[in-house]
Amino acid sequence: MDERFNRWLLPPLLALLFLLIVYQYVSPACPGASCARRPPTSAARRGGGLAEREEEGVAAGTAEEEEAAEAAAALPRLVAKFPFALGELCRRVRFDMRGRDVIVFLHIQKTGGTTFGRHLVRNIRLEQPCYCRAGQKKCACHRPGGDKDTWLFSRFSTGWSCGLHADWTELTSCVPAAMERRGCAGNRTLR
Repeated sequence: MDERFNRWLLPPLLALLFLLIVYQYVSPACPGASCARRPPTSAARRGGGLAEREEEGVAAGTAEEEEAAEAAAALPRLVAKFPFALGELCRRVRFDMRGRDVIVFLHIQKTGGTTFGRHLVRNIRLEQPCYCRAGQKKCACHRPGGDKDTWLFSRFSTGWSCGLHADWTELTSCVPAAMERRGCAGNRTLR
């Protein structure tokens, strides 16, 4: 008798547990304090606010503008974790492709670096675009008018010359030597 009762009770309990777990992930409600709460708005406050603005001579906005303003007020304010100076964000760097400048691409895992690296060698419109052979990952990115010098040091142009996913420290010590090995001794400048 006990076994028959357990067989009858177990499937509905498991189904209920499954539905509760699914509802937790699918439900539109915010669990706990992880979501920003909207400030309570009453009809009197909304109506009074519009009337006061019209009396002051400020034109009342449309319902869409009001909803957008309420939604913006409900969003949490993001504080910059690493605030950069405006001068650093707007800094212009002059890159001379015909000269000795080289772009060193620092590949960081799980950030879309592979896709960006492919775009660097395949999709940029240049005076002399990179030459990519069908079926090969590496492309030849030579300077305009040159056959040996390269303007790009990346996985897709020189391969993993400094090791797999080399970090900043490894690249700064490895790139000059790797460029010399490739026969690009004129590119050996550190900035």
